[in-house]
Amino acid sequence: MNYWRVPSQFLAYLAKSAQNGHGDEHLPAMNHLSAELGVSVARLREQLEVAKALGFVEVRPRTGIRRLPYRFLPAVWQSLSYAIKIDPKNFEAFADMRKHLEASYWHQAVASLTEEDHRALLALVERAWEKLRGTPIRIPHEEHRQFHLLIYKRLGNPFVLGILEAYWEAYEASGLNVYADYNYLQEVWTYHQKMVDAICSGDLDAGYQALLTHTDLLYHRPGANSPEW
Repeated sequence: MNYWRVPSQFLAYLAKSAQNGHGDEHLPAMNHLSAELGVSVARLREQLEVAKALGFVEVRPRTGIRRLPYRFLPAVWQSLSYAIKIDPKNFEAFADMRKHLEASYWHQAVASLTEEDHRALLALVERAWEKLRGTPIRIPHEEHRQFHLLIYKRLGNPFVLGILEAYWEAYEASGLNVYADYNYLQEVWTYHQKMVDAICSGDLDAGYQALLTHTDLLYHRPGANSPEW
């Protein structure tokens, strides 16, 4: 029997409540759900743990069970983190997929950005340069993550966004966010500058070329090797 084909009364209940509701909402207590769904509390608790791991619900002592808005990230991250612990080279495979995913969605994503998004991208680049040129020098990792996710946030595709978010979780877990070769960081943000300048000027093809060159930098950075977890 395939485990993932075993029906979950609780997941079916969550899906139905999501169809009928908006955003997140509080759910009945375990005893009430057990009676309503016709499953034992013990079985329901097992199904609840699965839902928690997938990011569908959160459970707190005082507020009880709350259904969360759907995100793909938790499911991807559960699997990806396990895969990388088995073999750190799996990060490279995932990073390669992320590279092609960003390239494939570049034109669609950038075309959907607003003027406000343009200003936000410019502000991230400016803040990153301030960190790199300051005393002491600081690594603009959070700006790096926000920059890439902002470009793709208007797609309205939770699966694309979930994969990209999982990449940055793995990036941080692998220690790449503390990588401090100054010349490498300068080169990265030079390409970020080119990307945002192209976006703001409407030259999406020039931005696309900058993106492709930029994403190759990770594989050619000084001392590059597979991350160790």
